[in-house]
Amino acid sequence: MSLDFQIPREVPHPDNNMPLDLSNPFEVIVYIVIPVLLIMMYFFLRKKNKRNKDKDQEKNGSD
Repeated sequence: MSLDFQIPREVPHPDNNMPLDLSNPFEVIVYIVIPVLLIMMYFFLRKKNKRNKDKDQEKNGSD
């Protein structure tokens, strides 16, 4: 008896997924470029906010 009847047909599962096609520019942009840019923006904004917070503490501490 097989357990194939328990896998829903409407949802994706590992045996019907295709690998990432790096020759397709859309997939490269969506799966590589955009995530890298988001990670870089996160660290940049985090560093910027930390600098602003430090400046505010120095400004308020000197009063």
